[in-house]
Formats: sequence, structure tokens, C-alpha cells
Amino acid sequence: MEREKMGGPVEAPLEAILEEERVFPPPPQFREQANVRDPQVYQEAERDPEGFWERWARELTWFQPWEKVLEWDPPWAKWFVGGKTNLAYNCLDRHLMGPRRNKAAIIWEGEPGEVRILTYWELYRQVCRFANALKALGVRKGDRVTIYMPMVPEAAVAMLACARIGAVHSVVFAGFTADALRDRIQDAQAKVLVTAEGLWRRGNILPLKEYADQALEACPTVEKVVVFHRGCKEKEQVPMRRGRDIWWDEAIASAALQCPPEEMDAEDMLYILYTSGTTGKPKGVVHTTGGYMVGIYATTQWVFDIKEGDTYWCTADIGWVTGHSYVIYGPLLCGATTLMYEGAPDWPQRDRWWSIIERHGVTILYTAPTAIRTFMRWGEEWPGRHDLSSLRLLGTVGEPINPEAWVWYWRHIGGGRCPVVDTWWQTETGMIMITPLPGITHCKPGSATLPFPGVRAEVVDERGQPVPPGAGGYLVLTRPWPAMLRVLYGDPERYKVQYWSRFPGVYFTGDGARRDQDGYFWIVGRIDDVVNVSGHRIGTMEVESILVEHPAVAEAAVVGRSHEVKGQALWAFVTLRDDVVAGPSLEEELREHVSKRIGAFARPDRVIFTPELPKTRSGKIMRRLLRDIAEGRALGDVTTLQDPEVVRSLKEQYEHIEGG
Repeated sequence: MEREKMGGPVEAPLEAILEEERVFPPPPQFREQANVRDPQVYQEAERDPEGFWERWARELTWFQPWEKVLEWDPPWAKWFVGGKTNLAYNCLDRHLMGPRRNKAAIIWEGEPGEVRILTYWELYRQVCRFANALKALGVRKGDRVTIYMPMVPEAAVAMLACARIGAVHSVVFAGFTADALRDRIQDAQAKVLVTAEGLWRRGNILPLKEYADQALEACPTVEKVVVFHRGCKEKEQVPMRRGRDIWWDEAIASAALQCPPEEMDAEDMLYILYTSGTTGKPKGVVHTTGGYMVGIYATTQWVFDIKEGDTYWCTADIGWVTGHSYVIYGPLLCGATTLMYEGAPDWPQRDRWWSIIERHGVTILYTAPTAIRTFMRWGEEWPGRHDLSSLRLLGTVGEPINPEAWVWYWRHIGGGRCPVVDTWWQTETGMIMITPLPGITHCKPGSATLPFPGVRAEVVDERGQPVPPGAGGYLVLTRPWPAMLRVLYGDPERYKVQYWSRFPGVYFTGDGARRDQDGYFWIVGRIDDVVNVSGHRIGTMEVESILVEHPAVAEAAVVGRSHEVKGQALWAFVTLRDDVVAGPSLEEELREHVSKRIGAFARPDRVIFTPELPKTRSGKIMRRLLRDIAEGRALGDVTTLQDPEVVRSLKEQYEHIEGG
């Protein structure tokens, strides 16, 4: 283990912290109260992994016990074979017998400022009513229901109602266009669509029902559409098709307040979630009931150190797997209070998140590095306006976090007192796979640290052989885990080829990584984000991290461009801090900065300055479009971008460079 320190002064210069504080041990006060205080949990899980997961399963309610923990015939897995359970029952009913009955299950805040609190009892009743409403609309066990909703409590109600009656939900991110929604409905062959007339975003209204109607022109399997009235428009202004469309409140008006949970086999399908594929066609990742339930329950308890009095906020949208596992199902399985926020982090001002944390007493915050880097760019004065002392744990998810952002988050949001759990996992894994355990793990900024107990990961070379410490390679998972995907919906062959063919019997994540001398994992990004420059394999994430360390840089995205001599060259797209002026001298300074930190072979050929990077509405940088720009290709689909004008401006800048 590298040199340990207890943190040093929180107000020390950021560069000094990055240089000196290589290892951050758990704060003593946190460690004393942590759910996991004994490092032996790793050895115990390794000695008997099936027994480890079985112990977690026994903490949940099963209508019929399992006969076998795991059947493994690579690449096909079955967990808790023969067991019968229901995820919605475990999220709701089992909490109603004690003091959690009247505990807040969901705290919701809308972008315009409304606040609603649903207790476990109230959420249970709403779920039962909507479950009965779905049954009245003809939905049966195994039917697919597409959910295209804002971040409102009714989205959680719809998911839980589907789980209660055995319907398979397919949540589609509300930022997707009509075409994307259509493709997902068609692939799932959904019977019912649940949507709203609109949603609020930065004071504007996105017309969800309008997009849904466009999509449904080519979706003959959809028989009914349930429309929740968000309040963006008067009901009379919303077009409703007679015989197909029904308002949410009308659908539940006569529905009973109790709905018996369907007894689901552990391997019955729970949900389909579509994720991008390298071919362009979305992949329908299938998760089943029992193993997924156990995996997210265990990881929520240990990674987030959930306590009875916590108010937990994961900022993800329910349209992504993080929203499924760690906004809705994981927290509710643990009997926690989960917070949902509908809107943008900068509406009406850049301190909206910090205001929410202060007003609701949030204790755990789980968000994305992209958001953290944005906050860094805006400056620490915004969080500095609010009392964030309620926070006791911070987390990151979605992409590797650069060390500077990690330390900024720890210092300015956590006040230097909160552990930071940097988590790695995927839509396909269903649950967190590599992560600190905050009461025992000594964290290194930028490293996701170690596999969760019971999970086995490795970094291998082209032949599938483990690489030595410090060497880069492919991240693989060498043992099945409970929440793993079971198949790609309707395409088992693609499932086998994409995830299990490169290294037979081993799950290929598609990510590159390295391990250090302490066994810690450092994720370097997707394999297709590794650029080969003159024979050197360079992870673009690594270059981005170096650029963001520079005091002038707020955010960076690096892509490869074809080069007739080198094979590929690096182009860096950089957003500067508000008080910095772009210019040729700064471009050369940044190129030299990378050269000094990594090597001359990693020096970007060009640094392109831009006020904003092209991002989806969920905040993800669209590197595919940056590659199109760098290569001079026609731009791909820009309909999911937060601001399509950003990429058009970059395209014009590229044409000026090439023309000059």
C-alpha cells in the first residue's frame, strides 16, 4: 500500500493534495459506525462465494425457498433455482409490519419547486392501485410495458406495479426522441405504454406525449397508453386517442387498494433495459428477478453504508440502469428514504442541487463525474452558499473519475470528512462490481479500488492471460454474479458473441483497465476509446484526466483521428474555466502538459477550445460525434443532444482549421 495520510488540511492547494494525499483512509468516526468494519469479508466471500450470496438472500422474503444457489453452464446462469419471490413485495410489503410503515420512502422535488413525500404505506397503496389498473387494461404476467416518464414518483410506481404483477417493464429515458422510443417499443413488443404529457427542463416543457404519439404510429403491439398529467399543459390541450389513451387518474379511479403479489420464479424476467451497441442497434439487456434482487440489496447495504436515518440521493434518471438499481429498487429493498429530483442542476441557479441537499438533509450523494467536473467549472462558491454538513458519504458512477475531480468532490462537497465510493459497473452487470467499502477501503483518487466481495475481476491480455501490475489490458469478470444479465432480448446469439466469445467462459466487459501493486483497479475507459498512436495504445480517458488537471481546463474529451504516418493521432476538445482566455499559446501549453505527464507519443495533434462539449440530455459526452468532427465525416444523429448547436459550431471550427 502506498504512503497513508489522514487527509491533511482540507484547504491545502489542490495540486498539493493530488501530489501528497495518494491514499485516503476511512475517517475514524465513519469507520467506527460502518456496516462493514472487518476486511475479512473479502476472504470469507472468496472461500464460499455461493454461501456468501445465499446469506444475503436469506435476509429477503421468499414465498418458496431455492433448491440450488447457482447453475452455471457458460454463458448461461441461473441463480436461486426453484425459488419464488416478488421484488415489489420485498421493496414494500415487508416494511409495513414495523416502524418503516410511516417512514418516507420517496422524497420528490419537481423542477418548478413542488415537494411530495410518499411513505412506505402510501407508496404501497399507489403501487397496488396502479397494478390493478394495469390488470384491468389486460396486462398479464410476462407482458411488456414500456415506461416513458419524467422523474416523478409515478415512474417508480409504474415500475413497482409491473414487478408486482409479473409484467416486464422497459423504461425508456425521457430524453430520447420518438424514433428511439419507437425502436425500443417495437423490439420489446410492448402491450402498454405509460407516459406523461410533458416534463420540465430548465423552465421549458418537453412534449413527451407528442413524441409518444409519433412513435406509436409504427407500434401496432401497443393496445393502451396511460398518460400521467404532470401539469405542464391543461388536459384539454393534450391530444388523446379514443379507445387507446387513458389518463392515469382515470385508470386508477376504481382500482382496488390491494393487489396480491405474483409469485415470481427467481429466473422470471423482471425488466428489459436498452443500451447502445457497437452496431448502432440498441441491445435489450434482460435482468431476472431473484439474483438481481439479491445483488442490488447487498451492494446498496455495503457500498452506501445505508443506515435507518439516511436520506439517500442518487441523481441518475430512471431511464438508465443506475436509476433502476440505485434510485428505486436498491434503496427500497433496504427500507431507505430515496430522493428523486425532476429537473436540471442549474435551474433556476447553479446551486439547485446544494439547495436540495440542505433543505432535505441528504446524507448520501451518488452522482456522475461529468456533473462533478461541471460543478468544478462553475466554482466552489455555489456549494459554498449552502450547509452541506448533513452529507456523510459521496459516490460516483457512470465513467472513470479523474483524480482532480475526485479531490474537488471530497473537499468542496464532502468537506474532507466524507468517504468517496468510486463505483464501476454496467447496464449488463446490474449491480456495482468494483468499489470501495467505505468503512475499510483506503481510497486512491481515480481508482475504483477492489471488486465487491464475491465478485472476481481480472485484467488480461489478448490471449486472456493476466497482465502484471501496472500493465494495461482488458477488464473481464471471471465468475458469475447474481445480478448478471441473462440474455439480450430476442437475440441469444448476439449475447454469446458480444460478451462471452472473446475469452470463452469469461465475461468481456469491453473496458480497458490496469491494476497497481496493491491490486487496485484503474478503469481507463471503453476499448473503443483506446487510440493506437505509432504503436502506442493510449486510453483517451487517461489523456483527458491529465488535461483536466491543468488549472485552465474545466472539461476535456479526447478522440482518435486517422493519421497517414502514426495510424491515429489524438485530438482534444477542451472547455476552459470561466476566467481563462483561449489562444495558441495555451493550446501549446496544454499539448506540452500532456507530453510531460504521459510522454511525447501522447501529445495531442490539436487542442480545440469550445464553450461546451456535446452532451446528451443525461449529461454524457457524445464522443462519437467528436470523432465524426475530427475525421471530417458527416455528423451522425444529434437529436438526443442537450444543445445540438454545440456540435454544429465545432464542425464549423473544424472546417475553418482544415481550410486554413
